[in-house]
Amino acid sequence: MDFHGIDLNLLVAFDALMRERNVTRAATQVGVSQPAMSAALSRLRKLFGDQLFLRSAQGLLPTPLARDLAEPLSQALGQIEATLIRKPEFAPREASLTFNLGLSDYPAFVVLPPLLQALEKQAPGVSLSVRAFNGRDEAVDLLDAGEIDAAIGVPPTQADGRIHTRPVLSDEFVTIVASDHPAARRGMTMKTYLALPHVLASPEGERHGLVDQALAQQGKQRVLALTLPQMFAVPAVVARTGMTATVMKRVALNSAAGRRLAIFPPPVALPEIVFHLIWHRRSDASPAQRWFRVLVEGVAAAL
Repeated sequence: MDFHGIDLNLLVAFDALMRERNVTRAATQVGVSQPAMSAALSRLRKLFGDQLFLRSAQGLLPTPLARDLAEPLSQALGQIEATLIRKPEFAPREASLTFNLGLSDYPAFVVLPPLLQALEKQAPGVSLSVRAFNGRDEAVDLLDAGEIDAAIGVPPTQADGRIHTRPVLSDEFVTIVASDHPAARRGMTMKTYLALPHVLASPEGERHGLVDQALAQQGKQRVLALTLPQMFAVPAVVARTGMTATVMKRVALNSAAGRRLAIFPPPVALPEIVFHLIWHRRSDASPAQRWFRVLVEGVAAAL
């Protein structure tokens, strides 16, 4: 296909290289040989007068020009494909496939049960495979590698045209102590808060969280008695000790130890935490993937 001297197949090759960051994988996706994709990259470099992709240990790294071109070219190709190729609608009740979903701890605990319930009702032949992750950019690596179809977590640290995100769920922080603790009767003042030993849930092993940052701005510091990677173990620990913790509200309310906890607003201002649905551009137009993302959004919104 030729348009004013530009071979549109080169733009398809560029789009594949931008998504895969690997010549061999891009060639497989487009359905050409690896030498043919390498030749297409050479022609693209000549066409745009730029290297476009630089080799590195992490794969092909796009140049600033390639990043600028990625989104408009992808949208243009998507519009052409939508015009020329009519894809059938996804029929969830007749479907038999597996969606691969990346989940951090919080959405796995909060979103997964109602999501499975919705799948059971709407798409009985569809199964779900869950991949756990902790680091906020780990979801991007899993999406790039094609190991997951979508993820729910905090948004990546860097925006990139190949990764799409949409906020689907939020929660606020609360401070908890055992219901029989003296602080449960007196209330959680800043003085009481700082006098108590604290539990910090830190999946990445850091001993300095949002609470510590907020306190530091006021010239204050709390005493950490325990740091652990599992946030959902925190309520049970607090319910049985004289410690306190600041956790997301649903973590406290949905815990089996919830009835043995007193819950207070934190004595320090903390931001709301927003979880995003995250997916790769290459799956954006897939009818099945779009249906699944809508289902996830609906389940999260119902919470």
